[in-house]
Amino acid sequence: MEIKELMEAVNDFFKEHVAPPHKITSVEGTEDEGWKVIVEVIEEKDYMKKYAKDEMLGVYQVSLNKKKEVTSFTRINIRYRSAIAED
Repeated sequence: MEIKELMEAVNDFFKEHVAPPHKITSVEGTEDEGWKVIVEVIEEKDYMKKYAKDEMLGVYQVSLNKKKEVTSFTRINIRYRSAIAED
């Protein structure tokens, strides 16, 4: 159940502070007993629809401590939703 709780914490944080997550693609433990999560978020949805453009996906790396609290996040990539994801 721990991963489910982590995903809920990240979802709640992003809904409140950034934008509702589209998908969580990775959850990994860290050496300091925290967590690293990769989240995809649809960026500027209304703007992109208005101009008939493909939606943009922001890819964020999120750090959580062992209490499952978000301690930092950063956007590591942005791409069109229809583009193939690259690592």
